[in-house]
Amino acid sequence: MSRYNSDPNPFDEEEEVNPFSKGAGAPASKARIPPLGHEAMGFGHNDATVDIPLDTMNDSKKKEKDLTSWEADLKRREKEIKRREDAVAKTGITPNDKNWPPFFPIIHHDIANEIPIHAQRIQYLAFASWLGIVLCLVFNVIAVTVCWIRGGGVKIFFLAIIYALMGCPLSYVLWYRPLYRAMRTDSALKFSWFFVFYLIHIGFCIFAAIAPPIVFHGKSLTGILPAVDVFSDHVLVGIFYLVGFGLFCLESLLSLWVLQKIYMYFRGNK
Repeated sequence: MSRYNSDPNPFDEEEEVNPFSKGAGAPASKARIPPLGHEAMGFGHNDATVDIPLDTMNDSKKKEKDLTSWEADLKRREKEIKRREDAVAKTGITPNDKNWPPFFPIIHHDIANEIPIHAQRIQYLAFASWLGIVLCLVFNVIAVTVCWIRGGGVKIFFLAIIYALMGCPLSYVLWYRPLYRAMRTDSALKFSWFFVFYLIHIGFCIFAAIAPPIVFHGKSLTGILPAVDVFSDHVLVGIFYLVGFGLFCLESLLSLWVLQKIYMYFRGNK
């Protein structure tokens, strides 16, 4: 009987050995304790695997690509500006030197050396538009002066002088010079400034071509309505006013064409 009790049962599983039982201190029971797996050592272990989301890696590559493209574009712009500065330096003219008109320089103007070649034609058209409004306002003074001499009153003469003295410099400062600088530096802010005031310029030209007797004194602008009014009294004055009306019409058409060209150029550079 004691023999059967002492022999181990070959069908018994190893779970009979309980490491937390009272007999756990025996050497045989210690040998049967399974070693800790790799998962038990994973906490705080240096060999732990970190999963990085694929979207994060793609975003990083996209940002790196955008940054590289931006740097390349910035370098291209810097080279273009440096090329223009070198061209200006070779001519011996600094940006602050007044060189136009040649017989009495009052502004700095050098399209050939400071404006990119592909934009020079548009800049010359804009310059012609500015010269056109100067011509219109100067001829307006002449025509109104003839009307004043023929008995039109001194008030319209002084108003025509005010239009010319304010219109010529303001048109240069408000829209032509911003456009010139925008073409040199490719500045979106200066382009926006130009578009706002150039639209006002076009509106004034159209208004002056009609010259209704509102806001401005009727005969102080050589529009079609004053031309019809004075033609019956003085044919010579009427001819002057008709010529002034034609100039304002041509200036309006030229300005609309220039606006379209510059807008297409601006959209192409965005």
